[in-house]
Amino acid sequence: MKILTKGTYYGAMHAEQQMNGVLFSEYDYLTDKTDWHFHENPYFMYLLQGNLYDVNKRCKTTCPSGSFLLHNWQEPHFNSKASTQARGFHIEFEKSWFEKNNIDIDLWEGSKLIKNPKSHHILAKIYAEFKYADVYSEISCELLVSELCENIEKEQIYLFEENPSWLTALIEIIHLHNEPFDLKSLSQQLGIHPGHLSRAIPKYFSTTLGDYIRQVKVKRAIDLMLYSTTSLSAISYECGFSDQSHFSRTFKRYMAMTPREFYKKCR
Repeated sequence: MKILTKGTYYGAMHAEQQMNGVLFSEYDYLTDKTDWHFHENPYFMYLLQGNLYDVNKRCKTTCPSGSFLLHNWQEPHFNSKASTQARGFHIEFEKSWFEKNNIDIDLWEGSKLIKNPKSHHILAKIYAEFKYADVYSEISCELLVSELCENIEKEQIYLFEENPSWLTALIEIIHLHNEPFDLKSLSQQLGIHPGHLSRAIPKYFSTTLGDYIRQVKVKRAIDLMLYSTTSLSAISYECGFSDQSHFSRTFKRYMAMTPREFYKKCR
């Protein structure tokens, strides 16, 4: 089986930057289907454009644009394209980086789809700095990468088998649907009492229901801004914001920049 060494991916490289044991790269994926392989180092893949399938020995994962995957270096897999064009951003870690930064490498076992919207926000900030590439980008990326890795622990709310079934259903409703939500309608869909739902949500999400929904809306807007040519006003409408001003305020709250500033950095 093929082993891909540091900085090696299938496709054509757009750009690459090395920083203290972390390698950033952006690639066009040209191969319809890759060979079975595994990587020398663990890495994140952010699918900027297109649709892929990621297949390992355990499962087949559908990855539309905006998908964020953690790949373990011990996990054999292959990818196949489900679209004509596909493009991705990688953050690859040398194993020594974990020890140097006191990061628990055991949290990175297996390959998984990252769903936490806050992790997506941090990743998008890293990509914006990677594209902008001024004299402050390196130190910004260094801090953001540490924040991203610390936030991976919060992914466990999506992965624990003992989580109640309604939690998985709630996450799917919020991530897949765009209509306004309220506690009463959600409790009816999930079949649980509104009081129980309101008490349980902070336990699993470490925030309020309203804050989590706003985080997901911003994540959805980021995905659209990175792979489409849709106008910001159309993105605002598509993601369920009441108007352009509401979109701009909410986006800046989580991303520390306006949608226009983010768009300009990434382009």
